[in-house]
This record gives sequence, structure tokens and C-alpha cells, in this order.
Amino acid sequence: MSSLTLPRAVATPNRCAIAIAAALMSLSGSAWAQQAQTGSGNALETIQVSGDWLGSNSLDTSVKTFPGARTVVKKDAIEASGASNIGDVMRRIPGVQATDNSGTAGSAISLNIGVRGLTGRYSPRSTILLDGIPMSVAPYGQPQISFAPVSLNNMESIDVIRGGGAVRYGPQNVGGVINFKTRSIPTGPGVTGDATVRYNSFGQGGSSTQYSAFAGTQLDSGLGLAVLYSGSDGSSWRANSNERLNDFALKFRYEISPTSEIYGKFSYYDVLSRTPGGLTVAQYNADPFQNTRKHDFWSGNRRAFDIGYLNTLSDTQEFEIRTYYTKSFRQSVLLDPKNINNYIHQPRNYETLGIEPRYTQRFVTGAVTNDVTVGYRYIRELGDDNNFNESATTGAFGPTGTFKNQTDAHSFYIDDKIAFGAWRITPGLRFENINSIRTDVTNKSTYTVHNNKPLPSLNVAYLLTPAVTLFSNYSTSFGAVQNTQLNSLTPNNPLTPEVAKTIEAGARFKGSNLSAEVTVFDIRFDNQINQIPNTTPALFQNIGKTQHDGIETSLDYSFDKDSVLRGLNLYATYTYTRAVQKSGTTAGLDVPFYSRTTDTLGTRYTMGPWAFDLSTTHQSRQFMDNANTIAEKADASTGEIPGFRTWNTQVSWKVPGAKGFDVMAGVNNLTDKRYYTRNIDGNAGRMVGAPRTMYVQGRYAF
Repeated sequence: MSSLTLPRAVATPNRCAIAIAAALMSLSGSAWAQQAQTGSGNALETIQVSGDWLGSNSLDTSVKTFPGARTVVKKDAIEASGASNIGDVMRRIPGVQATDNSGTAGSAISLNIGVRGLTGRYSPRSTILLDGIPMSVAPYGQPQISFAPVSLNNMESIDVIRGGGAVRYGPQNVGGVINFKTRSIPTGPGVTGDATVRYNSFGQGGSSTQYSAFAGTQLDSGLGLAVLYSGSDGSSWRANSNERLNDFALKFRYEISPTSEIYGKFSYYDVLSRTPGGLTVAQYNADPFQNTRKHDFWSGNRRAFDIGYLNTLSDTQEFEIRTYYTKSFRQSVLLDPKNINNYIHQPRNYETLGIEPRYTQRFVTGAVTNDVTVGYRYIRELGDDNNFNESATTGAFGPTGTFKNQTDAHSFYIDDKIAFGAWRITPGLRFENINSIRTDVTNKSTYTVHNNKPLPSLNVAYLLTPAVTLFSNYSTSFGAVQNTQLNSLTPNNPLTPEVAKTIEAGARFKGSNLSAEVTVFDIRFDNQINQIPNTTPALFQNIGKTQHDGIETSLDYSFDKDSVLRGLNLYATYTYTRAVQKSGTTAGLDVPFYSRTTDTLGTRYTMGPWAFDLSTTHQSRQFMDNANTIAEKADASTGEIPGFRTWNTQVSWKVPGAKGFDVMAGVNNLTDKRYYTRNIDGNAGRMVGAPRTMYVQGRYAF
């Protein structure tokens, strides 16, 4: 269904939400009745003193009762999906859209995730974490994930909090909080581990190989260790699109006492990705998989270290402190769209130091329990942006332009999880103090920005039954003007920070066979910042007020073991989003680069050592500019982006008599659907999506 046939308001989705919520109530009624018959009454979850909202110790329980829209995808589900990259997994999560609308053409170096109609180019409006630590090279000055030091094979889970986490995590979290959790250190004696190899054969272009290894142990001395490695090399479906990456981590944990431990991680990541870029309409029609920019590439590396100390001081007290340091380098070499005889080099260096102490204290007054958490986060960012031209004919280099950046950010937060009866009410407040300096070394000019902003929130959950949680929340998000955006400041373009207010409400059901969730949301920006399409260097402008609202639903059902359909699992998601501009000459039109409707349907059937999967994902059309231009230019720099649906299938087999050995094979984009997206920088044009892709994978665990 195209977006033209959808209503301009969300009255119909809201009626759907009411109907689904009523169905959840009906389902929970039988569970409630059974509980009443057994005399268990209103049994609540066990409350634990913990300042960790990401639920590292009790993830299932924390998600079940979380007062906001939240989805966790674990490793077994990731493997069953047949996904080859992070974007493949994210497309299955309600409210999340993974796109490739960037100059990187979907390369391994970037992460392009949009939540609830927010732009997906480099994921700038979600707080992206890796093991609870900011992933971006500069969380305040450059939150965009143009360089993403994360690989799918090292992941234990992907935790997407679309609402309800704003008071703790920031700075920019209007698009929620996404935490990529790497594989955990084993808790038992002896060495355990596994190794995996996967080969991908694209119907067009080339092929690639992905490989990973994991080994860990818990020593009698209290020291736990784990080594993680993931790598890949080969080419994607575009000609001359070679990529290679290495992702290594050494994790450690040491038990100081029965109530305290230190933990941490050393990590290293490097990547090189050649980027074919956009094609004109004529080029695309002639060969959508060709590469007209064989010299272009992105590359980078990241070295990081983090260490934490956790102490459960008593049954009512917990203290934790974490500190981390990252040093990153990334560069791009791209053909100058204004002068094809030049290559533009953009090397950049970043250093980020962070420290975050947090203390939680429980107070009990009669039937009311208060878990009060007070935290402070300090982040210092240092970096330099450089650019220079290289002559494509002579190889001579031009002068270098340099910008130096520094940001000192202090964040204070306090929240109180109040529990009484079936209610969980968490008021909170975060205060941001941000000081940024950007110096144009070449032209000897300086931009200085100071921001102070209180950000209140309120999360409410009602545990209707042990199976049903009703929730609602309100939060405020603040986005400072970023380093590269400061270059766009002129008297006629006075950029101002973004402020967004979010309200959501929903219901979650978690039974033995059925899981379901429905959420309605409303996000209102006062002055959203967007990039102006086809500008080099990139220019930004405030497009004024925008409103994002809609509904997210998900359903998962496994037939009972005694059923004739035992072994069969069915799942589905559906999201309707309306994101529109509310001011200026384009008021009433859609915000660029999002689809109004997305959905996933799938089934998995397990029979002994065999498992079979079939699934499909869909997204409706998108616009790429504020004017919602439909007609396409010959150079493909503007125009509508058609919607598409793809199908995937997979079979896996646990080899009998070979403990720990399994193989799988599958086909993504089963029907070889041809679809494309566009980008908005100087590398304009159509970029074709992945064709039919066949893969085979082997895994051995010990």
C-alpha cells in the first residue's frame, strides 16, 4: 500500500491499538483467573536493587516489566534470521528502519538506523551503545555513526529501547537507546568456545567470507576471561566493492569479594570499504551493479579500553563506576562531484574519555519501595577534521584545511523507581551542561557553543498480571549543534539546538507460548536540523517543527509441545509512522527518508535436528527531500524512493553424533527483487539493494 492511500492522521492506527490492547487484556484474563484459582494473588516480580537499566543480570525480567517500548534480539534469534549484517536484524524490530542512504553506499564502515521516522543516515538521533558505552567517535560533537566499530558475529544481544530510557542515556536519545552487547564471559569452569565460517555468494557482483571465534573461561582464582574475534573480507554485490574488517576484544572480570567485582574490555577494530556510490538513471538501467567511482573508499580503526567496578554494598545499596577511553581514526577518499579531476581526502582523528559513577539506594516505607539512583557522567572529546584535494591526473596534493574540536560535557541525573502494589512509577531528571569549541585553523576563526538544559522524564508501568504490563512515559530530548553543523552557521542560517518531547503508551504480554506488544507514540520537535541534499561540503538547516506519531505492534507465537503443530513458531511485526513537517513552506509534507509502513512476517519450524525458516520484510516508499519531490531527475539526485518487499529462507541442521557441530544454508531476497535507495551528499544517485544472495555457514562449539 502506498503512502498516498494512508490517512493524514493516526485515528485508525489508534483504534487498532485499542483493539490489540483489548485482545491482550482478554488473553491476560484467563491467566489472571488461573492465578486466582491457585490462590497466588497479585504475585509481582522480584525487585532487585540495581542501577543498571540495561538489565545485564536479569535481561528477561527487566524487559518484561520495562515502562516503555523495548525489543531484545538474542544470539539464537539473530542466527535464525539469516542476517549477514546489523541492518538485516534491525529491519525486523518494530519502529526501526535500516537504510543505506549515505555516501558509504551501505558499506561495512557505517551504521544507518532510523527510529520512528527519524533520519537513518549514520543513526544520529539514537544513543548507540556498545556494552553500555557510547559507540560514536564523539557522542556530543559527532554522534553520527559514520564509523561503526561493531560486527554481528560478536553480539550476544541487541537491546532496542524506543522509549522510557531518556533520563539515563544521552545526549541525543529522541530515537531511543540501542545497546549492542558483546558475548559474555562464561561463569563455569573449563574453556568453552566456538568458531564459525560463513560464505555469501551474491547473485551479482562478488562474494564474501565471514568468520568468528570465541573462547572463555572462569578460573578458580575468581578471574574470568573471554576472547572475541570477528572478521570478513570479499566484495559485495556492486563491482569493485571490496571490504575487509577485523574486530577483536579481550574481556575480563575479577571477583574481589562475593559482593564486588571489577570488569572491563580491551578492543581493536579496523575496516576498509570501497564504495561504488550513486548511479544516474541511465547508468542504473544499463547495469545497476556497476561502479563508476572505483577509486573511492572509507577506512578507519578504533582502539578502546574500559574498566568498571561494581559493589553491592548491602541489600539496599549498590555502587558502580565506569571509565572508558577510545582513540579513533577514519578517512574517506571520494571523487569531487564538482570537479571529476579531483579526489577529496577527509582524514579525521578522535579521542574520547568518559567516567560515570552511579549510586542506588533503596528506601522502604510501609508498602512503598523507592530505589533512588543518582549518577554523573563526564565526557571529554578531542579531535581534528582535515580535508585536502588530490589531483586525479597528476597525483599532486593541495593545501590542507583543518578544524580542531573540543567538547566538555557534564551530565547529572537522578531517578526514583517507586514500587507499590502493581505500580512502578519512575520520575527522573537529567541536566546537561555542554561546552564546545570548534577552531578553523586555516582561517583562524572559532565557534564557541554553551548549552545547559534540564530534561525531565516520567515512566509508569502497571503490572496488570504476571503476564501483562501496561506502560506509558514522557521524556524530553536535547540535541546540541554538532561540530560539522557549526560550519553552516550564517546570518541567514542561524542553527539552533533541537529539543524534542516524546509521549508513548502501550501494553506488553509475555506468556509461555505467546508474546505480544503494542505501542502508540507521539514525538514533537521544536526545530529539527536536517542536511541539505546534494551539498559538498555538507550543509545543514533547521526545518522547523516536526511531528512523528504512529503505532508499533509485534506478535510471536509458538505452538505447544503437545500440539499437532509442535515445533512451529509464527511471528509478525507492523509499524505505521507519520512524520511530517509542521512549519515553513513545506508544512504538512513528510520528513525525508522514512517509510510510513513497515512489516515483518515469518515462520520457523523445528523438527529434531532440522529447522526451517521463511520470512519477509516490507517498507513503503520514501521521499528524499523536504518538498517530497516525486519526479526523478536524470542524474537521480532527487525523486521518490519506491517501496519494496523481500523474502528470505533458511535451513539449519545439527549434525547427529557430532556434538556442537551445525550447518545452515539459505537464500536472502529469494525472488531477486530489484530495489534501490538514494543518498544525500555529493555522491548522488540510485544505489541498488542486495540481489538474491545464497549463503552457507558452519559452526563448531566446544
